[in-house]
Amino acid sequence: MTITRRTALGAGLGTLALQLAGPALAQGPATTHTIGMVVSLTGPAGRFGQAAAKSVELAFNDLNAAAGAQGIAGGRLAFDLRDAQSQGSVAVDQARQLVDLRRVPAIIGGIISSVSIPIVTSVTGPAGVVQISPASSSPTLTRLAAEGQTRGWFFRTITSDALQGTAAARYAMDQGLRRLAIIHVNNDFGVNMVNEFRRAYLALGGQIMQTVPYNQGQASYAPEVTQALRGDPPALYLVSYPGDGTTIARTWIQQGGAQTFLLNDGMNSADFIRDVGPRFLNNAFGTSSGTVTTPSTEYFGRAYPAMSGGFGAGAPAADRAFDAAAILGLAIAKAGRFEAAPIRDAIREVTGPGGEVVHAGPDGFRRALELLRAGQRIRYVGVIGPVEFDQHGDITGPFRKWRIQNGEITTVGQMTTDEVQAVQRQLPPR
Repeated sequence: MTITRRTALGAGLGTLALQLAGPALAQGPATTHTIGMVVSLTGPAGRFGQAAAKSVELAFNDLNAAAGAQGIAGGRLAFDLRDAQSQGSVAVDQARQLVDLRRVPAIIGGIISSVSIPIVTSVTGPAGVVQISPASSSPTLTRLAAEGQTRGWFFRTITSDALQGTAAARYAMDQGLRRLAIIHVNNDFGVNMVNEFRRAYLALGGQIMQTVPYNQGQASYAPEVTQALRGDPPALYLVSYPGDGTTIARTWIQQGGAQTFLLNDGMNSADFIRDVGPRFLNNAFGTSSGTVTTPSTEYFGRAYPAMSGGFGAGAPAADRAFDAAAILGLAIAKAGRFEAAPIRDAIREVTGPGGEVVHAGPDGFRRALELLRAGQRIRYVGVIGPVEFDQHGDITGPFRKWRIQNGEITTVGQMTTDEVQAVQRQLPPR
């Protein structure tokens, strides 16, 4: 599989990509179908984007192997990988190059909502290009879709923070975290997550002692931590990314803050645990979009660590990026054309109920392609389980409840969508 890289990713990803390119292309059709990928490879969300890029590489390699000489819609899948640098303006520029110069019909990305939003409103929506994000969870994206600003071109394989904030509030109360301070990244993701959390947490009887936003990339977060520590809160809800979040958590601990944390999904990171220190995080809890275990989950758990260059199957965005790429590849096969509108329409067709269930991996994809070539319907049930996109390009699903103990992230349960929505029905009107 060919990967075009516009930024240095380090030896691991770059070298593997070059090793794969030659023999894979020699065995397949001459035509290459290039998808754009705009994710954060550097900046606070850089590790998420690097993990996602390896997932897309695995999915496309598997699809190409399954397709053989016939290819996917007559070609081999490849992706042109661009670094958003965790900045919306950079992401928009990279997406425009992909759409205007490379003429890609689809883009995978971004990772963070503050990147995905300007891409869809400034580039993919107006241009009529499919965009599928594996990790952007802001409720703003739902609102933009409802208002017609995404024009039906945006999809995501992660649940909205409108649900995750509620799940986090319920989990906090269940763990006895009835008073806390909040420090959150001051962007669309952080603001929306905290708004949804606050609404549910206060209604459930919780007390928020301080809410302190921070801007990314600061040399020090001591002033924000000092402000959040007023009143000696017994816990901290940290809505962040591993880079900045590590510095904030260490500063909190150094200033004598209670070593009890509630964390968002992006903080589910081995790097964060290592850099803060496992001994300080034995009373840390968090929520993430959950998964329903399937044969795809089991396959990914075996295949991804072996080729990822150091990422585990539980790396944030990894499983959802694989499914985003798999769904996109199967939609291209279903469409039979490498064109945006047929691909967009086929996304719901390869994930909706009623078709024969197919799973990830070369064997599963081979069966999926056989069925599609025979004019049969399929339903891809992926690494995160069965997904179905609503009219806004959103999915619903369970939430994973986890905690950190002895340096390891342990799943302690799941909260179903019905359970989260039951809490939301109890909340006062907005």
